[in-house]
Amino acid sequence: MNYQTDIDDILSSLKTSLEGSSDIASIKLEYLGRKGKINSLMSKIKEVPEKERKSYGEKVNETKLKVEELITKAEESGNKKKIEEENNTWSDVSVVIRKEMGSLHPITQTKWLIEDIFQRMGFQVEYPFEIDSTDNNFTFVNMPPSHPARSSWDTFFTDAGDVPIVHTSSMQNRILKNNKPPIYAVVPGRCFRNESTDSRHEHTFTQFEGIVVDKGIRFTDMIGVLKTFFSEYFERDVEVMVTPDMFPFVEPGGMIQVRWEGQSEAIKKITKGTGWLEIMGCGMIHPNVLSMGNIDPDVYSGFAFGGGIERLLLIKYGIEDIRLFEKGDLKFLRQF
Repeated sequence: MNYQTDIDDILSSLKTSLEGSSDIASIKLEYLGRKGKINSLMSKIKEVPEKERKSYGEKVNETKLKVEELITKAEESGNKKKIEEENNTWSDVSVVIRKEMGSLHPITQTKWLIEDIFQRMGFQVEYPFEIDSTDNNFTFVNMPPSHPARSSWDTFFTDAGDVPIVHTSSMQNRILKNNKPPIYAVVPGRCFRNESTDSRHEHTFTQFEGIVVDKGIRFTDMIGVLKTFFSEYFERDVEVMVTPDMFPFVEPGGMIQVRWEGQSEAIKKITKGTGWLEIMGCGMIHPNVLSMGNIDPDVYSGFAFGGGIERLLLIKYGIEDIRLFEKGDLKFLRQF
């Protein structure tokens, strides 16, 4: 078998294919793809006599470089021609563009608003990994091996054993390890939980997490930050209250509630007529969480809080069903 002939034939056929062709992508795939002609030459190396294999391998590599060079030149030439054609195309710049070409989803709008409020308060914005380890989702936020959230009844798992994040607290350990106090961070992102959907619950939702760590941080500092945030978000002075609650990653922990007046029927239903809306969990960061983040809990203290962005939208606009945000109903979405 004449291996040099095979190599020469490939170069010859490539040059013929490139002449006048505009579909360079297909040619590139034909010659350099996983099942392309160059790889076919590579696979024949086992048929070459042992004494000739080194020489054959060198020739194939040289051929590959030549093929890549020819295809790159063809791509550059095609791009140049396309640009010249576009530059010679007449456009009527006086054409009026329709205003209703699309709009941002209400969740995106609210996420950006939350980021803006916290950035004005001195927080940095961090984004989570949507697929993360069980350590970041559970272990590093002080959730024991026996915690029910670690089971497949509550959490989705990948084949590799990782987790589509159940909360944006999954970033807490990274933020603590990668920053020196003072730390002021907010983490907005998509979360996923294995649960049935109804008017108040979705398996996929958007959450934001807040983290503050410094010397002398107190519970009252957290209340002040949250009162400022809610007053900005709801565009009025908001009265807040914290009721005790238990979360593995904070001690003491609680639920932040806001006072809501002038209630719509939807709000009355949510609050059961009390006027107090339970919005998110919060508390002082547990010493174990600080230690796992390489921060000395005897020197530093901090607080964390987190809640659902969809829930804030439900409250602000008196929406009764969380599923409307993912339904794709343009009549509903255009209201925002």
